Amino acid sequence: MLTLLAALSTRTQQWRYGYDLMKETGLQSGTLYPLLMRMTDQGLVEAEWHPPERPGRPARHAYRLTATGAALAHEVIDPAGFPGGGVVQA
Repeated sequence: MLTLLAALSTRTQQWRYGYDLMKETGLQSGTLYPLLMRMTDQGLVEAEWHPPERPGRPARHAYRLTATGAALAHEVIDPAGFPGGGVVQA
């Protein structure tokens, strides 16, 4: 979840598509989409359908962090964008 949170936190107000998040994080669809659904249920991510960009293409689900999700990302992601935040790991 931290990898996905870090990716979404780079542009908190921008809607992101699942395929783009898969490419950025390296997560497989069987991992990414259940995480996005769980994070949406927890109020960390909001999701909405976007109409097709071109005729004949399907609508796409888009995701972005909520204020709660952005606050959590700020707590657990260090300034360089890596999971861990201020946690010292041995």
